[in-house]
Amino acid sequence: MDTIKNILLLGETNTVEFKRCGNGIGQDTYETVCSFLNRYGGDIYLGVEDSGKVIGLPAEVIRGMASNFVSMISNPDIISPTIQLTPMVVDYEGKQILHIRVPPSSEVHSFKKVIYDRVGDADVKVIATGPIAQMYIRKQKIYTEKKVYPYVTLDDLRLDMLPRIRQLAVNRYQKHPWKDLSDIAILQSAGLYAKDLETGQMGFNLAGIMLLGRDHIIKNVSPTYRTDALLRKVNVDRYDDRLIVETNLIESYDLLMGFAEKHLWDKFYLENDARISLRSAIAREILVNTLMHREFTSSYHAKFIIERDKMTVTNASRSEKGQALTPGNIEPDSKNPLIADFFRNIGLADELGSGVRNLYKYTPRYSGKPPEIVDGDVFRIVVPLDDDYSFDVSSMSENNIYSVNNSGINSGINELRNNIIRLMRDTPTITTAQLADTLGIHRRNIESHIRALKTNGVVQREGARKNGRWVVKAQ
Repeated sequence: MDTIKNILLLGETNTVEFKRCGNGIGQDTYETVCSFLNRYGGDIYLGVEDSGKVIGLPAEVIRGMASNFVSMISNPDIISPTIQLTPMVVDYEGKQILHIRVPPSSEVHSFKKVIYDRVGDADVKVIATGPIAQMYIRKQKIYTEKKVYPYVTLDDLRLDMLPRIRQLAVNRYQKHPWKDLSDIAILQSAGLYAKDLETGQMGFNLAGIMLLGRDHIIKNVSPTYRTDALLRKVNVDRYDDRLIVETNLIESYDLLMGFAEKHLWDKFYLENDARISLRSAIAREILVNTLMHREFTSSYHAKFIIERDKMTVTNASRSEKGQALTPGNIEPDSKNPLIADFFRNIGLADELGSGVRNLYKYTPRYSGKPPEIVDGDVFRIVVPLDDDYSFDVSSMSENNIYSVNNSGINSGINELRNNIIRLMRDTPTITTAQLADTLGIHRRNIESHIRALKTNGVVQREGARKNGRWVVKAQ
């Protein structure tokens, strides 16, 4: 009883539907059955208004309604392929309702020859061939990366990239087996040259083409493959900067990381007394994810958008649950295991699931807020941005973030402030803006560090604000 009460309070969702059924079971109920079968499954409650108010079903007809429902869904002209479901009569506060539990199906179903999908709390007709094909891919768990192209040859691949790839693998693990393998042996070891078990033909698969293919070959096998990188901070209707990436996945990573490094602040951060780049750590995770876990047969163009208050990556995927991902509920499921393994071998990715954990670890340190990660047919990661936020300034007091001893500065604790002092000593007329630009730190954060240095008597300002100079007292 409590479970149903909570469901009624929460209302309709992508897996819960209410039907009044005042005049019997209508067509829209079967549309919902179809959409639930095609998506994540769900629960239908008959005798409940959209608002969640229980009106109940007449006791004298409820059994007949259940029997008629079973007959309808067993008719291939109504639901195809047919499905067996058993409505349950539920007593709720003196009223009777029907509860129909619809499981997710491994098939793609239609209602009266029309395919329906569940989008939010709505049942939507699916007519276009692209979304229908995506639905079949999702249902059948097809690894499209394994499709073999027997007529693709070594000349169609960027073999000039293999020396660098071999070195990246050795850098990660000194005794990596790729170190002494020939080029073709590396491709075979990575599963990029394989046998089609249906036709018996040998050849390079889609994974190999996407990782190492020449641009025109990639365009041929995946015509809509593209990542559109946009900067929208001033001209939000169009863009301030744009990069269209249509090359192999390895070079795509380099280009997209370059775009991120160009337009994102590299804020100061210490982890275990070592400085790491939060910008690079976060950008690496979101960009590697969008490159290695996308569905390459989809017509959806992947996007990487940097705005004033957030950056977003989106790409086509094969979603089974369609839910927000957190470190607590992540269940690693590689959409392209061959490509994912290749990225791990060359050190651009770690074990499955580590990306979500790293984003939840580093994003709050970068912007003060957690990320948003949603696994759907379009996979989306949103990382909040706040140029004024500094983890070290906001999480520590002015007194304990920095210490002065008889020798001057404890450089192991405060590399950033040592760099500020060094620049002031080398160039006493340096401005706050120049310090921010040189160190890659937002101007307001630089000003906060300078205030602390002044408070501790390490530096002082002499002369006018515009024409003055810095005097470093601690030597």
